[in-house]
Amino acid sequence: MLSKSDFRPVTIGDRDLFARHYAKYPQVHSDNTFTNMVCWNHYAHYEFAYVRGNIIISSTINEKTSFRPPIGPRDPVLLEQVLRLAVKEGDDRPLVLVDEKALSWITSQYPALTLYPDRSYFEYLYLTKNLAELPGKPFIKIRNHLKKFNRNCQPSIEQVSGDNLTDVRDFLVKWCEWKNCEREPILENEKDAVFYAVEHFTELGLSGLAIRVHGSIGAMAFFEPLNETTALVHFEKGLPDCEGIYKAINAETARFLTGRFTYINRESDMGVPGLREAKMRYHPDLMTEVYYAKSEDLIGVLA
Repeated sequence: MLSKSDFRPVTIGDRDLFARHYAKYPQVHSDNTFTNMVCWNHYAHYEFAYVRGNIIISSTINEKTSFRPPIGPRDPVLLEQVLRLAVKEGDDRPLVLVDEKALSWITSQYPALTLYPDRSYFEYLYLTKNLAELPGKPFIKIRNHLKKFNRNCQPSIEQVSGDNLTDVRDFLVKWCEWKNCEREPILENEKDAVFYAVEHFTELGLSGLAIRVHGSIGAMAFFEPLNETTALVHFEKGLPDCEGIYKAINAETARFLTGRFTYINRESDMGVPGLREAKMRYHPDLMTEVYYAKSEDLIGVLA
């Protein structure tokens, strides 16, 4: 029987295990990616178990634990064990990040179980060519802002590598000073996550772009493949010195990825109204929908 003692913390040393497993079972949501887990481990305390050819992930935020569906070959016995463990060890939403394929499988096994859409954690997918080309009337304001940015700021674009990671780190220090990261818990946690990504950039297999303005880095983006068709942007930061620089790093990232990935996943809005508005402004082509189960509903179907 699956128990909490089967789980151990996700560490940087587990990268190869996750890479091999995800090559067989590609992911669609950023929160299951290895990079996300190790970068945000200080906040979400990710753990995993490898059981019967499946990876099972849990996270604990503010002393509330939740689990994800097994990742691997469909195993009804293991699924039941995960659900029972979730009820025993989890909070009021003990099963989360159920993607649409997992939703179909779980409801086929437990037709009476209600799973609820978690809109705050739907992820935004955009056609790469649309973010790169910004075609037509829907993007006219963004194109105009970019023209103004290029005219006024005379930017230069470069790939992130060992040669400029120190400059990227210095930029992020300035970004945190501007944002007052230490006074905002969310930004403080994000600061720790992005600095972890910088320190382990090569180990994590990340790629990145930076924009220099007047000789100094003014914006950066870190990204990696999510699956065969989709790239995932983990971090994107910019300073306010040159208006339009966020739009510029967005477009340059898409141009860099054009021809290699059909879609770009720009993660969720976490229910933040301003962030949702900003993401909708770029006209997403798809949403990666995820669902959760309530504890009382799981108890009902497992009784």
